[in-house]
Amino acid sequence: MRAELSYAYAVVRPSPGLRQDVSDAVTGVAGGPARLVGAGRVAAVVSSVPAVDFAEEALKARLEDLEWLEAVARAHHGVVEALAAHTTVLPLRLATVYLDDDRVREALIRGEPDFAALLDRLSGCVEWGVKVYAERPGSGAAAGGGAPGAESAPGGAGEVPDPGRAYLRRRRQQHQARESTWAAAADAVRRIEAGAQAVAVRHARHRPQQGRLAEAGAGGAAPGENVANDAYLVPREDSAEFRERVLRAVEGVPGVRVEITGPWAPYSFATLGAPGVGGEREEVPRR
Repeated sequence: MRAELSYAYAVVRPSPGLRQDVSDAVTGVAGGPARLVGAGRVAAVVSSVPAVDFAEEALKARLEDLEWLEAVARAHHGVVEALAAHTTVLPLRLATVYLDDDRVREALIRGEPDFAALLDRLSGCVEWGVKVYAERPGSGAAAGGGAPGAESAPGGAGEVPDPGRAYLRRRRQQHQARESTWAAAADAVRRIEAGAQAVAVRHARHRPQQGRLAEAGAGGAAPGENVANDAYLVPREDSAEFRERVLRAVEGVPGVRVEITGPWAPYSFATLGAPGVGGEREEVPRR
């Protein structure tokens, strides 16, 4: 078995300057230098990785090791972002591994027309993430208008309060508050899309995050439910206007919070094939 394999990070357009930048400054997943493997109009950025970790069977086991996987993902992302500072990047999936550089070159030759067309489409653009959160209604006095059991029966102050009725009243108020907040959040998402389409080239819808992912995405902010988890492909020079439009769309909307992240390499728009294949996202052309 080979001692090393070729790990591919991204597809780019080759140039002498980029080749030098990659070899001088980009460090790969296993700590080795990155290099360009060219084929006509496109090239892949690769580095050598140990087969003991990245051969097919070994990789299946390694992917169960969350600490190892996080380290690989961070290194992979670091390479892609370093490239994105110099050129248009077509990011590849995590742990895209080939037997050697010749196999990488063969894959590039087969896919050259599609790779080149996609690089043209992504040229000059960056990805911005937009998450919309609906704040969860509070409980107790904040949601129900009083302490448990505090609601009086219809007959007056001398009668015994009805805890059951008070509970049902609080639950009804909480439900109404949640429905109102979700309606406001849905309207905010529509307003964001309407404002963003003036500058965004494409729009990808991802599944809203739940549980710990949503809490991590909220960055420690107030709790809330992630109702939209979208990505927008935006010309780099229009980034400031895009941010302004998104923030303006949610101004004065109670119970709704928006989080904007980026700019990133265009991960959400780099998959070849028809938009929406696989159900992970729906990609919507804007121009």
